[in-house]
Amino acid sequence: MPRYDIRTPRIYLDIPLVAGHAVPLGRDQANYLLNVLRLEQGDGVLLFNGRNGEWRAVLAGTGKKTLAAEVQDQAREQPRPADLHFLFAPLKHARLDYMVQKAVELGASRIQPVMTKHTQVSRLNLDRMRANAIEAAQQCGVLAVPEVVEAVPFKSIVGPSGADRLLVFCDEDAEVKDPVAALAAARPQPSALLPAGVADAPQPVAVLIGPEGGFAEEEREALLKRPNVVRISLGPRILRADTAAVAALTLVQAVLGDWTRE
Repeated sequence: MPRYDIRTPRIYLDIPLVAGHAVPLGRDQANYLLNVLRLEQGDGVLLFNGRNGEWRAVLAGTGKKTLAAEVQDQAREQPRPADLHFLFAPLKHARLDYMVQKAVELGASRIQPVMTKHTQVSRLNLDRMRANAIEAAQQCGVLAVPEVVEAVPFKSIVGPSGADRLLVFCDEDAEVKDPVAALAAARPQPSALLPAGVADAPQPVAVLIGPEGGFAEEEREALLKRPNVVRISLGPRILRADTAAVAALTLVQAVLGDWTRE
């Protein structure tokens, strides 16, 4: 049996999901299922809320513009939560939409805008970011929708709070070296003294992508003074910020993240 059902439509609902209960679907969800996908009463869908796993359900029509889903049974349990924060200097809409979607696909648990000296976008639509996160989760079988939070000033991420979280920052001024080796060196060593559940817990990591103009020198210096930090290069070419985000998150997941765990 396939690990994921990629053919059945998936819908996110921010409500409890319990077998035997009928749950209402919103107008936009009803329009998508009935008018775009041409589904009918009795057709199957998958529901998830980011907390209770994925559930099989069937559509129950209640009118031309209203729709409900009758929850049947659980298809997948909720996976162990990741602990990967994605920090970035905001971009313009189209590229920001893309970057948020890819961060969700690559397992980010928190999406955090950071205002740097060279950030070119000062206003953010968090509702749009959250909608993009939900859409990406629906389309890609992701069950944990990341938290999308308000922007913070750069100084807040280099202070003493949160220094127990490994911070990986990508810097176009860094010497081009093997980023895999740099990340592997930061991997915590297994300890027989820790209980199995603690020893197997995901390492708290944050990935920081700077603005198109790069980090200011004083920002770079502040990052390098922060404890528990890894500075990496993404190769000999300058990448756009949205491309750098995909490259960096891929590297971190391959070396430190859930790509290395069952």
